Amino acid sequence: MSDFALRVRQQDDFSGWYQAAVRGADLAEDSGVRGCMIIKPWGMGIWDRIRHTLGARIRETGHDDYYFPLLIPLSHFQSEAEHVEGFAKEMAVVTHHRVKPIDGRLQPDPASQLEEPLIIRPTSETIIGSAMSKWIKSYRDLPLLLNQWANVMRWEMRTRMFLRTSEFLWQEGHTAHANGEEAMAETEQMLEVYREIASDVLALHVLTGAKPAHERFPGAVETLAIEAMMRDGKALQAGTSHYLGTNFSTAQNIKFQDETGAWQLAHTTSWGASTRLIGALIMAHGDDDGLKLPPAVAPHQIVIVPLVRSDEEKAVVYEYVDGLARELRSRAWRNEPLRVFVDRGNDKPVNKRWNWIRKGVPLILEVGPREAAGGQVTCYRRDRLRDEDGRLARNTFGRDEAAERCVAECDSVQSGLRESARAFTQDNIVRFDGSLDELDAFVAERPTQWLQVGWSAPEGPALQAFLDRLATSRLTVRILVPETPEGARCIATGAPATAFVLIAKAY
Repeated sequence: MSDFALRVRQQDDFSGWYQAAVRGADLAEDSGVRGCMIIKPWGMGIWDRIRHTLGARIRETGHDDYYFPLLIPLSHFQSEAEHVEGFAKEMAVVTHHRVKPIDGRLQPDPASQLEEPLIIRPTSETIIGSAMSKWIKSYRDLPLLLNQWANVMRWEMRTRMFLRTSEFLWQEGHTAHANGEEAMAETEQMLEVYREIASDVLALHVLTGAKPAHERFPGAVETLAIEAMMRDGKALQAGTSHYLGTNFSTAQNIKFQDETGAWQLAHTTSWGASTRLIGALIMAHGDDDGLKLPPAVAPHQIVIVPLVRSDEEKAVVYEYVDGLARELRSRAWRNEPLRVFVDRGNDKPVNKRWNWIRKGVPLILEVGPREAAGGQVTCYRRDRLRDEDGRLARNTFGRDEAAERCVAECDSVQSGLRESARAFTQDNIVRFDGSLDELDAFVAERPTQWLQVGWSAPEGPALQAFLDRLATSRLTVRILVPETPEGARCIATGAPATAFVLIAKAY
């Protein structure tokens, strides 16, 4: 065992560290198909917790769960040119419905070619819009509030587990409204839901704002996003909410009769969050020992590791451990029973400890004959694993206070991770008032920080020249900042700024 649980240090190779953290926590592995991963039980456990909490919040806002087909006829995309252009290079196409041996190899049967190609859904606006056009006839049918949990396919050239994969799991909401005011209110409401989940459940500090016009979702009138800062200073878009105006309803004939009997186009929205949130958890909280999971999203909040060397010790220790586990499970944290797991595996106790450290379990309790005899529990808290000298820090407390202590520790871990993420983010956003010519030198001195700069919504050649210049430093425009830009000038044009934007390197 090295000094740390992972053999790659964040400060030496953040990309290599990330891959080591995914492997060390046994979250996922390659499937043999580029960009498609096998999500293993610990990874699915985290996703299930996200789905549980986010799904409950979505239902509270009045949305019903639906499921729409994986395959979408190509014709559904034909009428939405801007939307299709945004996804055309990523679409996976099904053209045949069977294979047969040809020249000794299984190949698509030429006789089975489909009359119309089918697209594996990159997102579901088109097929859901088609259904909405049949379901909506009157203003009484509005608002129509849909949500689905599904997988999607976007053929990625460069892939990284949980961050950018060809197939990923997500939730996508789609709604239709009588007017733009209601639809925009829905768009803002769902962004706030994402912000709440990111902060209260994932312990992330996220910034919210609108995307500049050139960064909007294809076909959207307005795109709102939450952006999180990772430990290497890069930005991660963690959720988006789009007001689509009447663009999709025009293309797909989503109309309703208003109170006067006149036909009107519905205003639609869409919004989504994906397994990319697991990547955010890893990179926002993790360290050289692996993951650090907030208790709200950890599949196991507490893992008990028995320390036994003989059958005689096992009988005594396991009786003590089983009683402790029952007592802990009888206590609630955030209105749910504490999630407690007793590791009865045959591996050495020290290996078990490091396994759960890498997985990011908030509290690891160890109980041996000494603890059982003395009515005590030894605890490692994952977010404060090491002391100032880098040695493992452990606390011992009495069995009679274990339940109360563990509930309080879960509160402390959750709030501590969130505060650490907030402080890190705020410490690494800097104002830049210089010219575009001065940008490269400024970034070179601050390669891991976000820049807040003046913005005047440039278009055409001025915008393209600016984006080309950003690309040389691998920077991207993230979101507009809701502050009045008094005295600031646009970094792209030098004109008086009408807003601030954040620019950063990003995943």
